[in-house]
Amino acid sequence: MSKESKRREALVYHAKPRPGKIQVVPTKKYATQRDLSLAYSPGVAEPCLENEKDKKNVYKYTAKGNLVAVISNGTAVLGLGNIGPEASKPVMEGKGLLFKIFADIDVFDIEVDTENVEEFIQTVKMIAPTFGGINLEDIKAPEAFEIERRLKEELDIPVMHDDQHGTAIISAAALLNALEIAEKKIEDVQIVISGAGAAAISCSRLYQACGAKRKNMVMCDSKGVIRDDRDTLSKEKAEFATHRKIDTLREAMQDADVFIGLSMADIVDQAMLKTMASNPIVFAMANPNPEIKYQLAIDARDDIIMATGRSDNPNQVNNVLGFPFIFRGALDVRATKINEAMKMAAVFALAKLAKEPVPEQVNIAYGETRLTFGRDYIIPKPFDPRLIAEVPPAVAKAAMESGVATEPIEDWEKYKDELLERLGSDNKVVRLLINRAKLNPKRVVFAEADHLDVLKAAQIVYDEGIATPILLGRKETILKLMEEIEFDADIEIIDPKSDEEEERKNKYAKVYWEQRKRKGVTLFSAEKLMRERNYFAAMMVNEGDTDALISGYSRSYPVVVKPMLELIGLAPGSTRIATTNVMMTQRGPMFLSDTSININPSANDLTRIAQMTAGVVKMFGMEPVMAMISYSNFGSSKNQTAVKVREAVEYLHKRHPDLVVDGELQTDFALNKEMLQDTFPFSKLAGKKVNTLIFPNLESANITYKLLKELNKADSIGPIMMGMKKPVHILQLDASVDEIVNMTAIAVIDAQQKEKQAARLQSALPN
Repeated sequence: MSKESKRREALVYHAKPRPGKIQVVPTKKYATQRDLSLAYSPGVAEPCLENEKDKKNVYKYTAKGNLVAVISNGTAVLGLGNIGPEASKPVMEGKGLLFKIFADIDVFDIEVDTENVEEFIQTVKMIAPTFGGINLEDIKAPEAFEIERRLKEELDIPVMHDDQHGTAIISAAALLNALEIAEKKIEDVQIVISGAGAAAISCSRLYQACGAKRKNMVMCDSKGVIRDDRDTLSKEKAEFATHRKIDTLREAMQDADVFIGLSMADIVDQAMLKTMASNPIVFAMANPNPEIKYQLAIDARDDIIMATGRSDNPNQVNNVLGFPFIFRGALDVRATKINEAMKMAAVFALAKLAKEPVPEQVNIAYGETRLTFGRDYIIPKPFDPRLIAEVPPAVAKAAMESGVATEPIEDWEKYKDELLERLGSDNKVVRLLINRAKLNPKRVVFAEADHLDVLKAAQIVYDEGIATPILLGRKETILKLMEEIEFDADIEIIDPKSDEEEERKNKYAKVYWEQRKRKGVTLFSAEKLMRERNYFAAMMVNEGDTDALISGYSRSYPVVVKPMLELIGLAPGSTRIATTNVMMTQRGPMFLSDTSININPSANDLTRIAQMTAGVVKMFGMEPVMAMISYSNFGSSKNQTAVKVREAVEYLHKRHPDLVVDGELQTDFALNKEMLQDTFPFSKLAGKKVNTLIFPNLESANITYKLLKELNKADSIGPIMMGMKKPVHILQLDASVDEIVNMTAIAVIDAQQKEKQAARLQSALPN
């Protein structure tokens, strides 16, 4: 994609379908006149009077306790510099988005039109009663130091300048772990800091709090080493001025143990790294391009421990590991400030988490067999679901112990459960899918590439590195559409009806005829079928000319399924195929089966559908907790529809006791774990959060998933084909571009899985 196309895509993303990235959503009923009279006049007067009696009641009757202001004057925005408050607003909205999806914190972004420190401080103080916390963002140094200091002193709610402390907290956790691996003590190591802005100053101070010695630290700015004999140093730079008679970063790095980069790209070379001490620790955190590229650094030294700010390298120092969870903990104990003890608690919680066994969900997301503490894993990954259960409690405890918590937590296990429940509002599963697919992209043929939305999806798939698309359809149409959307990559385009594909068509036809010549297929009819895109695409998969297939955008499901069953067939050991849909709901991802294939499955069919669905759930890095759905509960009906579900459950309990599955159950009992616990405490699902529903027939499954999709606007991935020999996946008619991209990621992961299975089988064969 060209630079102009990327620019346009970014602008469209922020502008459509409605401008911006965040919105206000009502949390109370508002359907009736009675609701409105409670929400506003006259009912609203009652909480107002309670708040007047005691200002603390504002936390009880309003959203203040979960509301953070992201505030900037736009003077130091990303790498764009002083671009002003209006220009900074997209960044502040983006920060609000991260607060919400990682820690379920609501945000108003506030852009203040002043560069005067006193005016800025007074503005924030005047609006502070609205908020439970203040996140200062993208304010230039040295003003940022004074603004944060004053607001922390003069307000009674948590205040943090994330540009300073976020990087400091995450990098300090990584540094402690890197030093442990390097077998060095923080009080002994020589540290070089490249950069002297807000983040560099805060990092240096926090490292000292962790035990680093001031005499062992050298800080550099754009003029070179900050020495104590330099004129006109700011107060912050003077704090870290060295007495050593050296002038350049190159000199400073000689025999240094640690390099901290918070400056600019490509200012460090391999020769400089080679002068560092043994087991050097190099954190090149300039964004988007580090002080030295990751590959150059690890090529220079075998013993290096390397971190960057980039997600495509190991050891990403990412502020999202910190600020959402620090504010979460601070808000939950109603802290009056974020103090040093709370920051240190976050440091130690992050450092400790990296040493613990990594959940399979995280391993899957990053394509690792097993992430383990070591040189390439010194800090948790942003997708780690344990972050919200570990960092906020550590911060909250520190707030309580340091005397700044006004609402202490008593039941920590209950608090952790509540934190994990908050993850239900975040749909991380799509990010996990895309990330996993990108680790080992596969060739995917798009059988309907002459449709604009399919081609747009193929373009995204190509640009994002999810897969290598092969475009099937009318070549002239595809080329015209590619020009229209500026898709100028060198992509294979195949028109099955063209003369240039005659040889391949005949080859495929002969293979197909050999397979089905005793089932009424003639060579002539086989040759005719190979002109049809779905037959041709299926043969491409069979013959290894592509790794996976996506179709179904413009044709009904049964029409597309037929050639897949005829040409590709069932996987070894499979007795039937089925589909599952993943719905992104407020309670988290929900798997619904079977949504597309089996009209009225038998008890045996239901057991197989449940087993296959469990495998898909695990493929997503989750443990399946499955309810077998009916209109009855545990034998309350003798009708055959309920009986077959009961029989399927009995079989699964007997033959697969490790599966967490039960039924037959009505949907409300399946989804309300407290109600299920109270009424049916004997159930294997009692007290558990169900994430998978197995329906008794196609009608109920299909209706449910489409209701969820339309009424709740829940995103859907699927239908995911289960039980096929090869990775073929069929879209719903008129699927959206995003749905096609997500299904492509599924197809790639399916191909990855089948490749691994084939390799295991091959290795198990005798030589």
